[in-house]
Amino acid sequence: MNTPANILITIIGPTAIGKTALSIKLAQHFECDIISCDSRQFFNEMTIGTAVPNKEELASATHHFIQNKSIFESYSVGDFESEALTKLNGLFQTNPIQIMVGGSGLYVDAVLKGFDEFPDIDDTIRTEINRNYDELGIEYLQENLKNLDPEYYSKIENTNPQTLQNPQRMKRFVEVCIGSGKPYSSFIGKRKNERNFTPIVIGLDADREIMYQRINMRVDIMIKEGLVGEAKALYPHKNLNALQTVGYRELFDYFDGTISLEEAIEQIKMNTRRFAKRQMTWFKRTENAIWFDYQTNHNEIIAHIKSKIS
Repeated sequence: MNTPANILITIIGPTAIGKTALSIKLAQHFECDIISCDSRQFFNEMTIGTAVPNKEELASATHHFIQNKSIFESYSVGDFESEALTKLNGLFQTNPIQIMVGGSGLYVDAVLKGFDEFPDIDDTIRTEINRNYDELGIEYLQENLKNLDPEYYSKIENTNPQTLQNPQRMKRFVEVCIGSGKPYSSFIGKRKNERNFTPIVIGLDADREIMYQRINMRVDIMIKEGLVGEAKALYPHKNLNALQTVGYRELFDYFDGTISLEEAIEQIKMNTRRFAKRQMTWFKRTENAIWFDYQTNHNEIIAHIKSKIS
């Protein structure tokens, strides 16, 4: 098959929808590798709770960015963007078709589109913001952003209000405003990011009830596979950023004695369903994505990809 340029087949969709299985089928067909952009599967210490591909799946195709970092390392979406593009440049030398898969919308966007360039921030500013957040809570960050960049605050409030409750994102907005002396929004749209590939974006979807059933089943399987024990081993490090994630936070509350194990499991299911809903809200905005029902035969999806390439 003649391919005029590098092609990055990108598989998106909510958690537990079947992205891993499809990516392996496609990788086997196109004889290529898989770039994982699941921000929770990067970490070596988190296996069960992040649904890392099992040994058979990992042996079925070459995967990259699976458990390649430690929870004790600092790893940002910008770091991933740089490393993933470098890896892809090397892979394209041997096969102009490669695959990327994952449920972390921000990380997908980082590779497909890139981000604007922001100034370096002094560590003392970051430390001060963290200390104030610990003392004053999310309201401290919200008030600062509203005062320092009312335009961007209003945009978030109207288009993606849940971001206002995300401490990591809000800390970043505020530290840029304080560290640069300029509004965060003043840095957006200034940088043009070139890519040496054409993306073909495949989305997997299902009726909400089916999606929720699959999530509930996955959580039950995780519990049977030993998620409680995995979380217990990580409990001493529960304040690390990497562990501020669904499936671990709820069990940490159980270990703290604030809820029962049964309540923790139900909260994992509920919070994972909410997470899947947010994923779909994000991914439905993805440009030129073609959506398929999760049960669609992989040969039909391959035929669609080939038609786009030709």
